[in-house]
Amino acid sequence: MTGASSTPEESPCLFVVEANDPESRIIDRSEMDQESMQQIGEIMAALGALRDAEDRLSEASLAYMKLGQNDMRALHFLIVTANSKKIATPGMLATHLKISTASTTKLLDRLERGGHITRSIHPEDRRAVALAITPDTHEAAMQTVGRQQAKRFHAAARLTSQEREVVARFINDMANELDVSTERWAIQQH
Repeated sequence: MTGASSTPEESPCLFVVEANDPESRIIDRSEMDQESMQQIGEIMAALGALRDAEDRLSEASLAYMKLGQNDMRALHFLIVTANSKKIATPGMLATHLKISTASTTKLLDRLERGGHITRSIHPEDRRAVALAITPDTHEAAMQTVGRQQAKRFHAAARLTSQEREVVARFINDMANELDVSTERWAIQQH
């Protein structure tokens, strides 16, 4: 699976550490045996396959719903908010999407014109706006994107309790390792 050696017709695996860092400039692997390196390569390849599958799902979802990525994220937020018995507001949505209020207004205008959302007066604060996904869009999202996304649950359900703990710990650890929010990348211009 790792593609450590490849035939002339097949591409080298992009996830083999030695192919990405042959001089160990980034990853010190002097203490790693070959079997461990192969297993890590297989994990990285599996993560790459997952990322590719998620990209294909996202592209298919966007094409089916005829919406952009932030539009879909907004609709998902509205579904979850409603399911949680909360009332979504433009401010909550802007915070969730990490976009400005002006961008949020444009996004909401576009979604409302497309018949995907409604805006109304907030029942508890008449100065605020309440957002809701329309029933047709909600049903379309649930029957397409929702059904595909739910398949993640099935994959996790097939694991044992101990396997789920290991996988969750691994994914959280990897997310923490990749978090660039505290990094200061020095970009050097030549």
